[in-house]
Amino acid sequence: MGLLSLGTPLSWPDTKKYAEHVRSHGIAQFLHTWDKLKDRQGDELLWGDEIEYLVVAFDAVEKNAKLSLRQSEILAKLGSICEDLSDEAGEKFAIPTFHPEYGRYMLESTPGSPYTGSLADLLSVEGNMRYRRSLARKHLEDHEVPLSFTSFPRLGTPGMFTVPHFDPTNAVSSHSLFLPQEISNPHARFPTLTANIRSRRGSKVAINLPLFFDKNTPRPFVDPTIPWDRDVYPEDPEAKNGAALPDHIYMDAMGFGMGCCCLQLTFQSCNVTEARRLYDAFIPLGPIMLALTAASPLYRGYVADVDCRWNVIAGSVDDRTEEERGLKPLKQDKFVIPKSRYDSVDLYISEDLINRPEYNDTSVPYDIPIYKRLREHGLDDLLSKHIAHLFIRDPLVIFSELVDQDDTTSMDHFENIQSTNWQTVRFKPPPPDSPIGWRVEFRSMEVQLTDFENAAFAVFFVLLSRAILSFDLNLYMPISKVDENMQTAQKRDAARADKFYFRKNVFSTQTSPSATSSACSVDDAGLNGSAKPKEKKLRNCFPIPPRTNGIPRGPVEAEYERMTLEEIMLGKGNEYPGLIGLVRAYLDTLDVDAETGRRLDKYLDLIKRRSNGSLLTTASWIRNFVRTHPKYKFDSVVSQEINYDLLVAVDQIERGTRKEPSLMPQDYCGGVADQGRL
Repeated sequence: MGLLSLGTPLSWPDTKKYAEHVRSHGIAQFLHTWDKLKDRQGDELLWGDEIEYLVVAFDAVEKNAKLSLRQSEILAKLGSICEDLSDEAGEKFAIPTFHPEYGRYMLESTPGSPYTGSLADLLSVEGNMRYRRSLARKHLEDHEVPLSFTSFPRLGTPGMFTVPHFDPTNAVSSHSLFLPQEISNPHARFPTLTANIRSRRGSKVAINLPLFFDKNTPRPFVDPTIPWDRDVYPEDPEAKNGAALPDHIYMDAMGFGMGCCCLQLTFQSCNVTEARRLYDAFIPLGPIMLALTAASPLYRGYVADVDCRWNVIAGSVDDRTEEERGLKPLKQDKFVIPKSRYDSVDLYISEDLINRPEYNDTSVPYDIPIYKRLREHGLDDLLSKHIAHLFIRDPLVIFSELVDQDDTTSMDHFENIQSTNWQTVRFKPPPPDSPIGWRVEFRSMEVQLTDFENAAFAVFFVLLSRAILSFDLNLYMPISKVDENMQTAQKRDAARADKFYFRKNVFSTQTSPSATSSACSVDDAGLNGSAKPKEKKLRNCFPIPPRTNGIPRGPVEAEYERMTLEEIMLGKGNEYPGLIGLVRAYLDTLDVDAETGRRLDKYLDLIKRRSNGSLLTTASWIRNFVRTHPKYKFDSVVSQEINYDLLVAVDQIERGTRKEPSLMPQDYCGGVADQGRL
């Protein structure tokens, strides 16, 4: 998670003194990188995934599933094991790596080295994910299990939800009513980040999720588990003074959001121009993939009326002051800021002519002096606004030893602010003195229960990214509609019950291919009719074609409409083939053998069935599990025993010892039986 440095972290008053210093030198560092690498060309497709796990300790006697706070010990053991395995493997294959995360009960895993564009690498993703999970599981205690589960259902409930147990009255960083200090990673960055968000905001964060009202849930709902009269920290009265809303699940600390798990993908692009095109194309896909992967309907021991984590995390790091939130007139602060620093993207940044100015239709504050500095240095308007918008934020953690840096060799000040703008998509400059190129990170997806599902979504999205570039797809629509979609995506059962704004014609050229077949008739001849040999691998470097006839004209409002998720994914009418149809069309341009095609079809079939509702989203399955549990009282409460049985079932599904035909394909074998593969 973000930038981990060693040193002495500064308190918020001291951090604030250096805010302008960090911003100024962060821009200098970016400009040095820009000057050095803006013309870099020809980087091959390299990509990778990040998967996060909860480490859950099962107590079969007490029927209690608790979060294990042994992250440091576990990571030390895994680090040693992986180092030994790397020595043995040499250059034959890369050993996965494990990383710390915000929660002391979390593990993050990555493949160890990036995947290439080869089809063999594409098919290796699931096995790699399975190996990572198996490696972690093998080096945990017998009663501990790594679960790829988005949000622990009883985080912050009264009683014991961690092992060992700690009292929340010692929460000296967050001052939470519910979460103890020991919930977060002990690295100095994390408690400092937590405390400085609270200090900068002038109050604790306040997250209120609408409660799911079942037939026995009291109305109005006033949460009896909130310690309304606690008097330990100055912020303790906030809950009863209005921070905790009736009929909602109230949460008051960074840990509730940053303690969630997700699936993220990062792509290296051919050059900065292609990275900006891909960044823009991913923006409208953020809400779609969030709804499709929805996996978190339970919070603080209650059933919520939402299916996703996004607003929880956005609220958990919302450091905006009352002035910045528009609650008071601006006096001390410079900007009214519409969103948390964790939220959806605010600006398209590509200079492609199909990016009409009308698509950036929201009011976006940006630092004018920084914008002018970037423009005077030669950067274009859109990228200058993007960077200047990110830099309206203050740095949240500064280490005293790193205040003064060499701006020609370091990007730490730039990354200090860049890495704490947590958005659905992130545009990432190359690191200093590195072979790594310009990258784009896609961040909205929720993690799924099994390695098969996570691999399916990763593989699908990688293929979709290549279809976007290969077919020169146009997914633009106004940012305001993307923002609306982000809220829609989090609603209960949005994948089946709601509609999303989406572009009607995604082809940039005027003569779009017919989509009368299920796979879309973009065939081996390509879009222009000329014969093309089938490609052996996924690649980068798709130049922008001439735009003489392909520039959108007419009212922007005519370019999009509201569609169901099924229509967006599977197609609508004869003109729009659906995202899965576009992926299948792209696969038709590759030299895919029968076995590779069969395995890829399994992944695409899962995505198809989640899209048309014949398989439930993870969130819907979880909600159904709770509501059909024999001990559930239809009062919206997730009891200790229900939580235990749910997480036992999740582990059984992953291992393949429990069949859930409403969630998984009938022929899913599970991790133990077949290394997580079908």
